[in-house]
Parts: sequence; C-alpha cells; structure tokens
Amino acid sequence: MFTGIIREVGRLIDVVHQGRAARLRIEAPLTCPESAPGDSICVNGVCLTATAIHAEQFSADVSSETLQRTTFAAARPGDALNIEPALRPTDRLGGHIVSGHVDGVGGVEAIEEEGDFWRVAIRFPKDLSPFIAEKGSLCVDGISLTVAATTGECASFAVVPFTLQQTNLRSKSAGDPVNLEIDILARYVERLLSAGLPSHGSGLTVDTLRKYGFTSE
Repeated sequence: MFTGIIREVGRLIDVVHQGRAARLRIEAPLTCPESAPGDSICVNGVCLTATAIHAEQFSADVSSETLQRTTFAAARPGDALNIEPALRPTDRLGGHIVSGHVDGVGGVEAIEEEGDFWRVAIRFPKDLSPFIAEKGSLCVDGISLTVAATTGECASFAVVPFTLQQTNLRSKSAGDPVNLEIDILARYVERLLSAGLPSHGSGLTVDTLRKYGFTSE
C-alpha cells in the first residue's frame, strides 16, 4: 500500500522488451538504499516489485497486462518517474490509501499558474466518472491530489508549487498521458450502490451516504 506522497522523482534508464512483457531499469537514488529485492515500489502510480537493486538503480518486470493498462506502454528512456516506497505501519498517512493498481489512463488538459497555486486539469475515461467527485481524492501518476472541481470528464486540481516541483508534474504539458487510480472508498461505495443496499442489518443506507457526502443520488 502507498499514500500518494512522492518520495523522489526518478528516471527511466532503459526498457527491455521480453515478448509481450518488459523489464524496466529505474534510477532512484533516495529509494534504492532503503529497498531490497522483492520490495514493492510505486512508480508513476503503478505498484512494481523490485527484482534487483544495484546502487542507485532498481529493475522491475512489467507484465503485458500492465503495459496495456498504463502509460508504460509508451515509456521511453529519460522519462521522469514519480517514486514512492511502500507504506510502513509507522509512517504518516499524508495523502490517501493508494493500492498502485491503475484504473485507467487519462491525459493532461492544462497546467496553468493561478496566483499562488497551479491549476492542473486532467481528462479521465468516461467509465471512471462515478468515482470522481469534488473534494474527493484521485491518484495521478502516483500523486495524491484533491479534486477541486469536475466538468464533464475533466477534473481540476489546485496544486501548490511544492508538489509541482517535487513531482514529474513539472515536466508535463497538455496532451501527456497519466496513470489514474480512483479512491478505494469510492470504488466500494459505488459497488454497494449498484448492488442494492439492504434495508436492515448494516445500518448503511443511501440516505446515510448522502448525508455524509459520499453520494449525491
């Protein structure tokens, strides 16, 4: 599990394709000294297993499924990568619960300076619409962001300069693809609603969810 608080911006050294899968070699000087083979490391929002660590670099295998469902399909040496080691029980949960399982690939609509903040607009796949709401959380390339507003299939975020400079958002521009992971709480609320809530027993009702802002239905 992860938090969406980026530890460092690493760099993709190379991609070696192995049939329909691939092996990535990634430079991450802050993360590697504290990691060991077998550890989970979140890379641009994707949970990867470190297969080998050499000084300031680690390798990870990526399945054909992951290549198809993430931006790794178009990854190139030199790409800036958001890196976060796995959450430890003693760590602060500064963002939100992130699994590292990407739900879809979105695209940057705009990154614009607005006063003391930056407005970042991200277009998301239509099927993720039920899970993205104002004041909710969305993981963008591994970064925990709070949704400021939604318009159609586009979510906007007010990003502080620190976050922009300490993540790969600083190198993004309109049209760039990004990995998206919805809030795990939104996933289960939607599942409960679509399956139909029991009228007795759990105490969980649509009215209760509406009261606490989980749904507007």
